[in-house]
Amino acid sequence: MRNIPLAAYDYIVNGKPALEWVMERQAVTTDKDSGITNDANLWATETMGNPKYPLELLLRVITVSLETMKVVNGLPKLEIH
Repeated sequence: MRNIPLAAYDYIVNGKPALEWVMERQAVTTDKDSGITNDANLWATETMGNPKYPLELLLRVITVSLETMKVVNGLPKLEIH
């Protein structure tokens, strides 16, 4: 995937951009102890019946990130006295 707006990385969840959370969880990983492989692409096909699910999820997170930051940046400054 190319041309992800940098502003999409401004939406932070628990100290990291939401996009990074999704990318980490969509990566193919193998547990060292059990040897079990976690593959989001296989899960999307076998469980969701939608091989495009990982891409669609990423696109949704980009949209939510951008729209959330528009709202947050449009809020008035909070003045605490």
